[in-house]
This record gives sequence, structure tokens and C-alpha cells, in this order.
Amino acid sequence: MKISYNWLKQFLKLDWEAEKIGELLTNLGLEVEGISQFESIPGSLEGIVVGHVLSCKKHPDADRLKLTMVDIGLEKPVQIVCGAPNVAEGQMVPVATIGSTLYTNEGKTLVIKKGKIRGVESHGMICAEDELGLGDSHEGIMVLSEALIPGTACSEIFKIEKDEVFEIGLTPNRADAMSHHGVARDLKAGLNQRDIQTELITPSVSNFNVENRSLKIDVSVEDNTLAPRYCGVTLSNLIVQPSPDWLKNRLRAIGLSPINNVVDATNYVLHELGQPLHAFDADRIQGKKIVVKTLPSGTKFMTLDGEERILDEEDLMICDEEKPMCIAGVFGGINTGVTESTKSIFLESAYFDPVSIRKTAKRHGLNTDASFRFERGVDINNVEYCLRRAALLIREITGGDITSDIIDLYPRKKDDYQVFLSFEKIDTLIGQKIPADTIKSILASLDIQVKNSTESGLGLLIPFYRVDVQREVDVIEEILRVYGYNNIDSKEKLNASIASSTRFEDHKLEKLIGDMLAARGFYEILTNSLTTPDNDTLLGNDSEESRVTILNPLSTDLSVLRQTMLFTALETVSYNINRKKQNLNFFEFGKTYQRTKSEYSEFKHLSLIVTGIRNENSWISPSKPTDFYFLKAAVELVLERLGIVDYQSSFKQNSIFLEGLCLKKNNAELVSFGMVQKSILKEFDIKQDVFYADFNWDELSEIIRNSKIIFENIPRYPEVKRDLALLLDNNISFDEIKTIAYDTERNLLKNITLFDVYTGKNLPPEKKSYAVGFTIGDPRKTLTDKQIDKIMKKLQQRFEKELGAELR
Repeated sequence: MKISYNWLKQFLKLDWEAEKIGELLTNLGLEVEGISQFESIPGSLEGIVVGHVLSCKKHPDADRLKLTMVDIGLEKPVQIVCGAPNVAEGQMVPVATIGSTLYTNEGKTLVIKKGKIRGVESHGMICAEDELGLGDSHEGIMVLSEALIPGTACSEIFKIEKDEVFEIGLTPNRADAMSHHGVARDLKAGLNQRDIQTELITPSVSNFNVENRSLKIDVSVEDNTLAPRYCGVTLSNLIVQPSPDWLKNRLRAIGLSPINNVVDATNYVLHELGQPLHAFDADRIQGKKIVVKTLPSGTKFMTLDGEERILDEEDLMICDEEKPMCIAGVFGGINTGVTESTKSIFLESAYFDPVSIRKTAKRHGLNTDASFRFERGVDINNVEYCLRRAALLIREITGGDITSDIIDLYPRKKDDYQVFLSFEKIDTLIGQKIPADTIKSILASLDIQVKNSTESGLGLLIPFYRVDVQREVDVIEEILRVYGYNNIDSKEKLNASIASSTRFEDHKLEKLIGDMLAARGFYEILTNSLTTPDNDTLLGNDSEESRVTILNPLSTDLSVLRQTMLFTALETVSYNINRKKQNLNFFEFGKTYQRTKSEYSEFKHLSLIVTGIRNENSWISPSKPTDFYFLKAAVELVLERLGIVDYQSSFKQNSIFLEGLCLKKNNAELVSFGMVQKSILKEFDIKQDVFYADFNWDELSEIIRNSKIIFENIPRYPEVKRDLALLLDNNISFDEIKTIAYDTERNLLKNITLFDVYTGKNLPPEKKSYAVGFTIGDPRKTLTDKQIDKIMKKLQQRFEKELGAELR
């Protein structure tokens, strides 16, 4: 939200530097993210002076160019080549001198340099209106008053307004601060707390009067729930034209483009007081009647942007007797807007139900200044005042008349919030005693009335527009932000209690694994659970039965909840690769969602995704590409850190994995991982191999929750290692060897490793050689060679019998 400092000064008499005001606003909770400079004329006409054309002759080598001698207040006149058709001897003209910069209406810049035009030197430029930012005309140069003195700076002739604009990061709950008046109100409270007493100046509407009652428009509201308050008035004999410069400058300073004096006036009051207004061309209101109602679903309506909208039965509309004219609180219609031919208007000021406006705005993908405020809640008790303010402003700048009494439909008055504030509660939450007089002063500066006061606390009446202050703790927060967080003393002694719990806590497990992965070069990512339904087709699953669809999606691309964490991770990978970051190791904790008939389910996952190279090329070791085994090591490391070592593996190949493995325990899948299919990577414009692992975190948590930690003494006796080189069929996996080995010798066999695999020359067809290492040990005694040989013999016989293995 942009706030003009000059505009703020209309509400408060301030002489502080903008940086100091920005600091105070930030301390009050209205965080100032930046302060920018605004000039009503870009460049402030620096380097532009008045010139007197002493002579004007035809250019010797160009029919359309003139050669002029211009007095710009120097000792000698300067020669300037000019192409304008209206340049003539004796004129006073604006001259851009050498080194000055021109800013065009299109935002382009031009630095004036000494140069030659068709062989003739030119020392400056005689300017047109649009070249100086003083207008749109480019038909010829700008001719100034003959009374001016050559060399006079043009910045002294034309009124240039300079302003400083605060960019405020407004939080959604602060609906009361969505205007210059709201910010000034907070600023006044902050200044008062710092013993700077200042008055909040509000625009007067005391001179509002009806010139005549020549244009009456009836209003009816069919649903007072959706439109609790609706006000309107008519104005006639208007002259619609560009707004005065002061109004244009106010709007331009906060990033708005002026349109015409009527529309600009409604936008001005919107940003001045926070109340959206809408002006209808009264001559286009059929039957001279306004009806606020909903219309049947499927009704078509053309909005101001020229797009046809299909209305929903819940959309509140402003209609006349025949047709809809405006989506209430959101966007106007194309057929009843104010144009240059408009002579009379119906001016609307209302309070619409925030929830209704929010749903309608999202439904139609419209986010306007009006809907932004309505859906957060405007001041219902300020609706008529703002209407009077806007009507007076329009009358002033259009020369029109107010031609009807104000219509105010407000059947059920909204009550202010009542809260009891306990002094003890204030002291407990803030941790410091604030004097009761200070508390009352702060509350008064925030328009919070003290209805009664006792020794224990205060009975308060909170204005309805403070939608974020409805509880005692909300009031305490208001007191604290105005009192100043920096004014709360920091205690030298800090008391804390240490909670001891034996129950399983998932977040601690996440932190354990997250820290471990981060220590090994992985970066944590957090992606959106919302995704596009098109991703289902990449899995070969285009059925809507399993999708969890959002009822009010922000867009089609965010309309369903994800069924796998792969695609959002690939979006992150693609984003980084497109920015020249090809070597990536990511992990993410998140959830997937599915629907089974009428039931909805969510599942927690840990995903790993790696791509690129594992290490940069160096003199001691060449770079190595990230591969399946790099990911497999990370997967096994996670399981080992969780204490899960007894699991089975099987090959996995599906719509996600080109080749992969699945690790299971007690027939429950723990993790599946492998190389991602090229067809999937192509959809994300990824041209390098990507490896992905998907942990079933719910299953892992359940195993950890039910497992017991067993401590064993460090072995007192040495362990022995023996190796076997086995010739096996190609379809036999190392996992089968492990299973048989542990089944053969459960007590003394401590570990099995595969340290070499060989295929090719000197081996029979369809055969491979596994070099397998066995670690054997007894915690009670030292093993003899005879015992070790016996174990190895048993293993060899089982391998030969069940796997058809041969010793090499």
C-alpha cells in the first residue's frame, strides 16, 4: 500500500523527515518497506531554461529543419537546430541545455548532447509539451510568455510538486489503516504517546446542501444481509473533463493513473478515507431505479474491462429495472460507467458483506482496490460521511449540482464491540506495569471509548471498523504497539521451565533427519501442496476419482491437492536449472492427499531429489555425476539413523521410475527410489538425469514409535572377516544372498558387504561374479579357525543349493 507524505500532512501538521515518520509507522505495526520520491514533472525540469529566439532561418541542407539563434541568458546566444513547424523569431521557448535530461510520457529518457544535424552544430533542444512532461501535445514547440527573462529556470515558472511515498506492507487484519486517514490516525496515536500533541484534521462536509431535487433515483435492497448499508445521491449538470493538477498529482504519487474528474474524485476519497464509491451514469439507469440483489446463475454480464462474466447466484449485483450494472463492491459494468458525455450521475457508497465480496472477487478472478477493502471490512458508520465528502468534491471540480437528498438504507445498526479490560491481564501479558492514565490515553487516541472504570479494569466500547480488535488480548496488543515494544524493559533474569516428555514427537524426528541431511549437503525446500490436475496424466492416472479438488481455486494451476511430491520438487529443480544451478540436492517434508469414494486421506512423506554432479572437479579428484548409488547411500543413511536396518529390497519400475528399488519391512513399504522417467522430465524441461526417493514417513514414524532401543556392550573379542567370490545367474540379487546368509547363521554373522561385481570376459553367458565379505564374531570368546571354516562351509553349501552358486 502506498501512502503519500504530502497527503498525510493534510490530516496532521508534520515537519518530521520522511525517514523518521517511516520509523515511527514501523514501530506502530505499519511496516514501511521503502520510501520513494515522486515528482509531478519527472526530472523537475532541471537544466531547462527560458530561451529567446533571436533569429530563425531555413536549414541549408534540410527543408523541414530550421536554424535558430537563441538567447538563454549566457554571454552569447547558442545555435539550435529545430524541426518544429511553429518555431519563429521573437518567441520565448523552453530550451533543454547541454547535459540536461528529458523524460517522456512513455518513461524514456534523453540526455541532451552537443551534436551535428545535417552538418550543422546544435547546442541544445527547443522542447514541446510532451518532451517536458507538461502535457501530451507534440504538434510543435511550447511557446512561453513574452514577459519572461531569457535564462530563467523553467522550474521557477511551472509548479512542480515533490513528494515522498511510503510503501507499507499492510497486514490483512489492519482494515482500519487502508487509507491516508487511517494511517494518520495511527500516526497521531504514536505521536501523542511521545508527548507530541497534534490534532487529526478531517475533511469538513458541513457545507453539503441540495441545490435542487430535479433527479430522484429510487433504491431498494432485497438482501440486507449482503448489503447491510446502502447510500446514494445524484449530481447533475456535470462537466466531465481532466482533473485539476493537484488531484492528478495525489493519484500519480500513489501509482494511479488519472481518468476523469468524476472517477478520480471517487478514487481520491477511496484512498483518503478508505471507503470505496461508484458513480453510475444516471441517464443510463433504466426506470430511474436501483435494485441491489442477486441474479440467477448463468446470467451474462459485461464488465468495464470488456470481458463477459458468467454470474453465480451468490454474486451481489447493482441493477436497474432491466439489467445488471455493477458487480457490487468489485467491478463496474461497461454500459453505465462515466464517460465524457455524462451529464448526471448516481453516486453510491455502501457496506457490503466481506465474505460475499471475497467469494465473488475470487470466483471471477478480480482483485480491485474496492474489493480489497470491502472484503476486509470498511467502516459502516462512515459510509454516509464519505458519500457527502465525495459529492462535495465532485461538485467542486465538475461545476455540477447536488440534485437529490441522500438515500440511506441502514435497517439494522451494527453495534460496537464491548470488551472488559483487566489491568492484571495487561501486566501479565506485557510483563511490565503501564500506568492506568497512559492506558486510557492510548485507548482514546485509538477511538476506543472507556465506558466505565474500576480498580480491576476498564469497560470498553470498540468501534465496529476495528474488525481485528474484539477480545481483551486484541486490546492489549493495541496498547502495546502504541506504547512501543522498545519501551518494554528487558529483564536481566530469565525464568524458563524445561519440559520433559517421553511421548513420541514427530517434529523432533523430522529435525533429527533434517539436520543430518543438511550436514551432508542437502537443502530443505518447501513447496505448495496445491498443483495442477494435468500432472495426473504424467502418472497414467487421469481419473478424477482419487483427486482432492479445491472448491474455490485461485487458478486452474492450483486447483487440486497433490497426490505425489515429485512434481512440485521437479518444479523447484527446473527453476534452479534455468538459473544456472545444475547441481542440486534437495529434501522436503510434506503431505500428499487422496480421495477414496467419499473419504479423504492425507499421507506424510519425506522426499529426496538429486541431480547434477556430486563434487566439483579438482586436482585431487575428478568430478563425479550424481547417480542411483549416491541416492541409495542417502536413503540407507536415513534408515540407519532411524535405527531401521532389517528390511528387504525389490526392484521397482513404474510410471515414475525408469529403474529403482523399493525397501520394505514386514510387507510395509518404507521407501521407493530410483531414476525418474525421461518423459516426466521432458514436461518440466529438464534435460539431465534426476533421481528421486519417496519415504512413507507415516510408516517410518509408526515403526520408530513401537520400537525399543537396545544397548549392547562393545565387543571384547575380535571379529573375523572372510570373503567368497560367487559365480551366479544374472537375475540373482545381493538381497537374496543376505537373506540366506542371515538365515543360515543368525548369532555369529554380524555383517555382509558386496565389494565387487564383475560381468563380461572369461565368464559364461548370463553369469556374473559377486565378491561378498562376511564379518563374524562372538561377544563371549575368540573364534577359532575351525569354527569360522565351519560357518563359511555352511554358507557355501546354502548358496550352492538354493542359488546354484559356484566358487570362483
